[in-house]
Amino acid sequence: MATQITADSAILAYIENISEAEDDLLRELRELTAELPGGTAMQVPPSEARLLAFLVRLTGATTVLELGTFTGYSTLAMARALPRSGRLITCDISKKVTDIGADFWRKAGVDHLVDLRLGDALGTLETLEPGSVDVVFIDADKRNYAAYYDRSVTLLRPGGLIVVDNTLFFGRVADPDAQDADTVAVRELNERVRRDDRVDSCVLPVADGITLARKAG
Repeated sequence: MATQITADSAILAYIENISEAEDDLLRELRELTAELPGGTAMQVPPSEARLLAFLVRLTGATTVLELGTFTGYSTLAMARALPRSGRLITCDISKKVTDIGADFWRKAGVDHLVDLRLGDALGTLETLEPGSVDVVFIDADKRNYAAYYDRSVTLLRPGGLIVVDNTLFFGRVADPDAQDADTVAVRELNERVRRDDRVDSCVLPVADGITLARKAG
């Protein structure tokens, strides 16, 4: 049996070479985002954006909820995977960075699918109808991960999918000496998902750790 491969720079480059190419619009947005403070660290990599779009198509989603828009790179990838009648509700607190994304959504012709909600995400979640969402992508402030997850399970339709980013958190979750608030919050979320009989779940050791949780039913 093969062991877990180490994803060094050569392997990551190979994956990019054999995968569907990042188009000019996504690349332009990624490169623009990289110029911002913390831009490279906060944005999902192209491989993860491809996975998100793939999962949207695979689930036949028509309604997607995203917690953490940033400059809208993942938003753009998922919106393109939706049908023309779809809807992507994306939540953030910064108009400055989401305005960058809005420009690219218009260029891609998917701005009519994107419903940007600025302000407290938990407040936005309270306005949504239980069972009305097909896919949720959580990539926001770590200290609210458990609250975002719990509410998202309620909002999902049976068979719907939650995708949580950064669940290995730079490897810090496996370090018992790492007791900062963000790491502790991610660990608690991981345990919560593992024990939650409302979902089937798995953790993928890709990017910074991605957890998939499918609502039972």
